[in-house]
Amino acid sequence: MKKLWVLALIASLAATSLAACSKKETPVASPSASSPASASPSGEQPSESAEAGPTAFSISMRTLNVAYVEQHPDINKDKYVLELEKMTNTDLDVRLIPHNEYQDKMVQMFATNDIPDVVQASGGISGSELAGSVESGVFLPLNDLLQEHGQNLLKFIPQDAWDRMTDSKTGNIYGIPEVLSNPSRRATWIRSDLLEKAGKPIPTTVEETLDVLRAFKQLGVEHPYAGRKNFKYADTFFGSYDVFGYLNQFKEFPDGKVKPSFFDVEPMKKAIQTYKTMFDEGLISKEFATIEAADFKSIVTSGKAGMWSMNANELPIWGAQLVASVPDAKVALIPSPVGDDGKGGYAHYNPVTRSYLINVKAKDKAAGIVKFFDWMVGEQAELFFSYGLEGEDYQNEGGTIKYEQPTDTEGTNKQRYLNYWLWMVQDTTYNKRISELSESGKQMVDAFDNMLAKEGRRGIEFDPRLDALVKYPDLSPLSDQLPPLVLEHVLKMVYGKEPIASYEQVLEEYLSKGGSEVIEEATTRYANKENAFK
Repeated sequence: MKKLWVLALIASLAATSLAACSKKETPVASPSASSPASASPSGEQPSESAEAGPTAFSISMRTLNVAYVEQHPDINKDKYVLELEKMTNTDLDVRLIPHNEYQDKMVQMFATNDIPDVVQASGGISGSELAGSVESGVFLPLNDLLQEHGQNLLKFIPQDAWDRMTDSKTGNIYGIPEVLSNPSRRATWIRSDLLEKAGKPIPTTVEETLDVLRAFKQLGVEHPYAGRKNFKYADTFFGSYDVFGYLNQFKEFPDGKVKPSFFDVEPMKKAIQTYKTMFDEGLISKEFATIEAADFKSIVTSGKAGMWSMNANELPIWGAQLVASVPDAKVALIPSPVGDDGKGGYAHYNPVTRSYLINVKAKDKAAGIVKFFDWMVGEQAELFFSYGLEGEDYQNEGGTIKYEQPTDTEGTNKQRYLNYWLWMVQDTTYNKRISELSESGKQMVDAFDNMLAKEGRRGIEFDPRLDALVKYPDLSPLSDQLPPLVLEHVLKMVYGKEPIASYEQVLEEYLSKGGSEVIEEATTRYANKENAFK
C-alpha cells in the first residue's frame, strides 16, 4: 500500500483518544512562531480600566453548524461567554444567525436596518451577504482606531488579509479579519480500516477512487462517498478536473478571456460524468442533493461513510466522535484524486475566513470593541480558547498546563466551540496547543505541512466581486457552490434528467442571461489588475 502523507489513524484513538482520560501536560510558554498569538505582545488585559465600566455591544454571529451553539438555550448566558466578558471588560449581546439561513438573514438585516453594533461577515468587505452596506456607509473606517487600540492586531494579521478589508479607492479599513495562513484547508478523508478490509491501495486517480468506492459498497458501506446538498463539501471530483464554479475560481482561457473555471467544457463533462457514475452505481446516496450539514456530519461520525471531504482541522474532533461510535474505526487524510493534469485538491480559501465590521452608529463604543478584538491575539486568549476555564477545564500547576483531551461528543463539541467559534480572531488553520496533545492532532499538522500545502486549485478572485455577478444573482456562486443556473443543470445531469452532452447549451444560457457581461468585466479587471487576486 502506498504511503499515506498523513495517517490520522484514529484507530489509535481507541488507545490514545479514548484513553485520553490520562491527563496531558504541557508547559506554559510564550507562543511559538507558528502559534496564533505569536506576533503579538502579551495581550494579557485590555488597557481600558475596569473602572470605566464594560463596553456593551451587540454582535451578530453565524452558528456555523456548531452543535454547542445551536443546541444552547441562551448563548449569552453561557459560562464561557460570561468569562470572556470578564476578561475583556465587555458586555456582549450575541445575536445568532442560523447557519443555513445566513445569506437570507443577512440581507434581511440590512433591508430592515436592524443592524447590531458589530456584524460578522463571511470574508472580505464586499461579500454578497453584506448587500453593499460598506459602500453605503453603514460601517466605520477603522484605520485610526487600529493605530490607537489595535497594535497587536496590526502586528499579527498579515497584509494580504488587511487588503481584503480595505477599500482600494479610499484606503479605509472596514473590518477586522480572522485569518487563514494555509489556503489549502479541505482534505479528502477515508476510512482506512475499510480500505484495508477491501484489500485496496490508497487511490490516487479518479478511476482508482471509483474502484475503492465500489469495494466499499460491496462491504456494505451505506455511503461509500458521503454526498451533501449542492455538492458543498462533496466537490472532490470538480477539483480533480479543475472546474470549480466558485467566486475565487476564474481563470484565463486560450481566447484571452477570463471566465469561470466551469467553462472548460470537456473537463467539466468528465466531472459531471464521475458523479453520475457514482449516482447510478449507488456509490453516493440517491438523496445526496438534499443532505444538509448536520445530517452529513451524522453520517460520517456514526460510521456510515467510507470517503468524504471536510476541513482537515476537524480531524481530532470528528475522528474522536467517529471512534466513539465505531471503536475499531480508523480514518486517514489522503491526497485528493488527480485528474488528467495530474493534480487535484480543493479550492483554495482566501486569507480571510470571517471578519468583523463595526456599525457607524456604534462610534462611541468603537474603541472598546477594537480592544476586545485586539485581546484575542494575546496569550491569555490563546490559553482560554484552547483549554477553557482554569480550575475547571484545566489546571495550571506552577506554569505547567494539565489538560484532559475530550473524547466524548459533548466534550469535543465544547472544544470546537471554544477553539473555533468563540475565538473570533486567530489563525484558524489549526490550534497548535490542542494539536500537540494527540497523535491525530500531530498527524493533522503533518497533513497541512506536507500534503495539503502541495495540492488544491487556485484561481483568480475578484474582491469586491464583479458588478455583473451582483446584477445577475443566478450567475453568482453562493460561497463554495456552483452558480444557481449552472448548479440546477448539473444536478439534473447527475440524476439523468438532462444529457451531459448538452452542457454547452448550459453555457450558452449562462452567456445569454448576463454571463457575457460577467466575462467581459472579469477580463477587463484582470487586465487592469483591479482588485484581482490570484
